[in-house]
Amino acid sequence: MKIVVCIKQVPDTAEVRINPETNTLVRDGVPSIINPYDMHALEAALQIRETAGGEVTALTMGPPQAEAALREAISMGVDKAVLVTDRLFAGSDTWATAYTLCKAVEHIGADIILCGKQAIDGDTAQVGPEMAEFLDMPHVAYVRKIDEVTNNRIVVQRLMDDGYDVVESAVPVLLTVVRELNIPRMPSLKGKMAAKKAAIIRLTAADLKADENSLGLKGSPTQVKNIFAPEAKTNRMMLSGTAEESIDQLVKELAAMKCL
Repeated sequence: MKIVVCIKQVPDTAEVRINPETNTLVRDGVPSIINPYDMHALEAALQIRETAGGEVTALTMGPPQAEAALREAISMGVDKAVLVTDRLFAGSDTWATAYTLCKAVEHIGADIILCGKQAIDGDTAQVGPEMAEFLDMPHVAYVRKIDEVTNNRIVVQRLMDDGYDVVESAVPVLLTVVRELNIPRMPSLKGKMAAKKAAIIRLTAADLKADENSLGLKGSPTQVKNIFAPEAKTNRMMLSGTAEESIDQLVKELAAMKCL
């Protein structure tokens, strides 16, 4: 069984800053991490390999420095790591990203594809489902538990607002996972040593035989015009008294602000 985990290197959101002049993210000096949801996808892939056998490949699309994320995945125990990198991929939106990753999956092969439900830098939750559509395979989003895995079927629990659904799917299949699924393991010392020496497979647009009109900025139907930080406001008001008095005061304040 071939298991592919799509991961993304993202800036640590605890230290993200925005340039007030250009309205763009300041990446210089900001540490990068593996997208937290993807860590749960990695752990799920390793657990599937332990119970059902197979081979786990970590796949990422990004600049050469994204190799660091792949080496971290290797230190956790994945068997192979693939970096999809090319200047033609620059400026990709979710559509172009999903297309590129889809071509990479077709190149390396996969029975089960695992993705985090979303990336913390974009928060779109679109790439996983879009990949499944490009690959014409079933997908289940927001997976909170994997109940059963065989070579031709999988049974999972899909998180819903009022509980969960039990979903059975044929394999191949793509899953996007949530934090409730598991607790990612820590890399072992042996894994860290192996990661330093591991060979990273690199694939370019030419290797993928991808349509250049579907890549990068050229292949992106959507574009970000600007990014800005919310304006800080200091006009706060504390209401005191009993619940009834506070409600009366709140209604008066809202009426004065013409919010009612």
